[in-house]
Amino acid sequence: MNQLRIADDAREQGSRLPAWLMPVAGGVLVLALLAGGAAWWWQGHKAVPVRIATAASPGGAAGNGAVLQATGYLVAKREATVSTQITGTLTQVLFDEGDHVAKGQVLARLEDSALRAGLEAARASARSADAQVDQARAQLDQSRADAKRAAELAAQGMVSRQSTEQADNAVAVNVATLQARQRAAEAAHAQQTQAEVNFDYATVRAPFAGVIIAKAAQVGEIVSPLSAGGGFTRTGVGTLVDMDSIEVEVDVNEASIGQVVPGMPCESVLDAYPDWKIPSHVIAIIPTADRGKATVKVRVALEQRDARMVPDMGVRVSFLRAEKPAASGAAVPAGVVVPDEAIVTRGGDRVVFVLAQGHVSQRHVRVDGHRVIDGLQAGEQVVLSPPETLSDGAAAVVETATQDSK
Repeated sequence: MNQLRIADDAREQGSRLPAWLMPVAGGVLVLALLAGGAAWWWQGHKAVPVRIATAASPGGAAGNGAVLQATGYLVAKREATVSTQITGTLTQVLFDEGDHVAKGQVLARLEDSALRAGLEAARASARSADAQVDQARAQLDQSRADAKRAAELAAQGMVSRQSTEQADNAVAVNVATLQARQRAAEAAHAQQTQAEVNFDYATVRAPFAGVIIAKAAQVGEIVSPLSAGGGFTRTGVGTLVDMDSIEVEVDVNEASIGQVVPGMPCESVLDAYPDWKIPSHVIAIIPTADRGKATVKVRVALEQRDARMVPDMGVRVSFLRAEKPAASGAAVPAGVVVPDEAIVTRGGDRVVFVLAQGHVSQRHVRVDGHRVIDGLQAGEQVVLSPPETLSDGAAAVVETATQDSK
C-alpha cells in the first residue's frame, strides 16, 4: 500500500500547467474580457432610431404645430456646365473649384491663331470694299458734273443731243456701280462680324454669377460642344452653380400631400447643422407622383441664405400650420405644446426625452392638460413614444421615413 501511494510532490507537479502554456492561457483570458467589454460598450452606445416632433409655443405661428415632416435635399435651380461653342485646344484655364465668379468673367481661352488670321483677313476685305465704294461714289459725282455741263451746252446748241444722252447714261451706270459696291461692302462687313463672333468663341465666359463646383478640363486638352474624339475630347470646362437659386425639394407621402398648400410656412433643418432652424415656405407642389415611392415632390424656398448651404445636402422640413391671429387682449398660453405620445412616466415622474447633437437627455416636466408648462423650451425636438430601454444620454438617430407630427 505504501508503494501505491502518490508522493505529495508528484501530485502537485501533475496539477500544474506546463510553463510554456501559462502565457497563452492568460492571453486568451484577456481577449475574452476585451471582447465582452467591447460588446457591452457597443450595445450601450448603438444609436437608437427614434421619431421626433418639435415643441411649439401655443401663441405664435409655430405654436399651431407642425402638420407633418418630410426629408429631401438642397438643389440649385440654376446650374450649368460651361462649355465652348467651337472645338479647340485650351490654352488657359482661369478658375479652380470653389472660386466665385461674376457674370461675363473670362473662365478659359482656346488656341485662336487661325481665328485671328481669319478676322484680320475679313477686316482687310471690308476696308477694300469701303475703298471701292468711295471710288464709285467719286466716279458718280464726276459723271453727274459732266452730264450737267453737257445739258447746258446742248441748250446753247454747242453739242449734239447724243452727247447729252451719253452723259446721262454714264450717270446711270455709275449709280448702279455705286450700289453694287455698297452691297459688296455690306457683305464684307457681315463677314467681318462673323469672323469677330468666331474669334470671340475662343474665349469662354461665365453665363451668370456663381460658384465653380467642378473643373472638368486642363490646359492642352481639346474641348468641343459635341461629344467626339473617342473620349479624348472634353465637352465642358467646368460646372457653375448660382448659390442664390438654392431651394429644397422634399418627397411628401401621397397620404399627406393634401395638408400641403403653396405659401405654407415651414421650418428647414440641414442634417449637417441640426441646431440651425431656417424659416421657409412652400413654393409649389409639382403635379406628378412617384409611383415607386408613393410620394409627391414639393419645392420649398429658404428665407435665409448662407455660405454653409451646399447643393445635395440632406434637409428635414417641418410643415407648419398657418398663423392664426390671436383675439384682441387675449393672453398667450404659457408653456409649449408637444404630442401626447412624447410624454411618458419614469419612476413616477412625467418626463420627455429631448434629442440634441445625436443624444437624448431626459427632462422632468410639469404638464397642464396638453401643455408642458415647465422643463421644455419651444423649438426643442422631443422623442415620440420613447422605448423603455431608452436612457438619459443614449445615442439616437432620427428615422428616415416621413413622419406626421400631430
